[in-house]
Amino acid sequence: MFKKYLVYISSSLEDLKAERRELTKIVTELGAIPITLDAFDISREEDRKIIRKTIAECDYFLNLTAHKGGEAVGKSFALEIEYSYAVKAAIPVLALIIDEKARWKDTKKEKDEAAVNALNAFKDMLEAHSYDTWTTMGELKQKAQGILIREMNLNPRRGWVPSTMAVEPFVANELCRLLQENAFLKNQIVMEGPHFEKRVRDQIKHIIKILSLNRISLGFYYTDGQNWENPTQFRFIRLFRLLAPELNTPKTTKEISHFLGNILNPDLARTIRKDFPVPTNTVKKIMADFTALRLVKCTGPAFSTHDGKRDAWDLTEYGKEIYTAYRLRHMNAKLLHKESSTKT
Repeated sequence: MFKKYLVYISSSLEDLKAERRELTKIVTELGAIPITLDAFDISREEDRKIIRKTIAECDYFLNLTAHKGGEAVGKSFALEIEYSYAVKAAIPVLALIIDEKARWKDTKKEKDEAAVNALNAFKDMLEAHSYDTWTTMGELKQKAQGILIREMNLNPRRGWVPSTMAVEPFVANELCRLLQENAFLKNQIVMEGPHFEKRVRDQIKHIIKILSLNRISLGFYYTDGQNWENPTQFRFIRLFRLLAPELNTPKTTKEISHFLGNILNPDLARTIRKDFPVPTNTVKKIMADFTALRLVKCTGPAFSTHDGKRDAWDLTEYGKEIYTAYRLRHMNAKLLHKESSTKT
């Protein structure tokens, strides 16, 4: 399907005019859509809302940093503010940082010591993402093209498609798949008769057994901590039992992390942090395993994207059947136990 990626270009303005122009050209030549909001004033709250929303709707965040941080915004500066919006929205950050060896005019450098220190700290944060350094315009163009192509290949995103292609093909394909699946199941019922029902029951038992035998370790991040703590093993059946009722309506990775952190916190005397109290990659691994078992599905962007909601996990019909079977087994076991106790 034809689609285009939205690439937000973030940099200081006056000192990097020519460089920003080249990045815009490169992004366009790669078949993507460059997004720049030069007309908006990031020091104004209303404009910041628009900038935040726009960044959250983009597929990639491309940062270009030299020796200025951009307009001051309170105790921070423009580049850092835009970067924070991208991180909160879980947008992949790509950074092109000027090399300290590059020749650069003093008039295009921060003079205040505090501003220089803040900018250096910001560059350290950028190096936690996919980044490269540059010294000349030619090198910048080469590095920019390389880092964008690499990221688009290794981390493909949702992208944007023309309205004529966005819905109709998907609906048609999904309808065709459901019709084929329905016909297949009807044929199986006719051919296998009562054996088909037994096979379904055996399959459900098998899935519940898999969930019962597999475990995963979760760490917890507390408001007064500095890293993940209290790694604890949890059985998949327990995680599924807790999450299944929640996933009757789509939940984002962030919301699932918050829910598991609150429910499973092994140290109730301490408060877990609000955002991602358990590791994002672990939550995604759990959901990927549930997806492999056909218990959940990723339904794409959830609700809105202004606060980092980029994916939504939903319980499948098969997942609902598994959860129902598990709950019935559990309730029957309690009933049998009570009847046995009454007889004795």
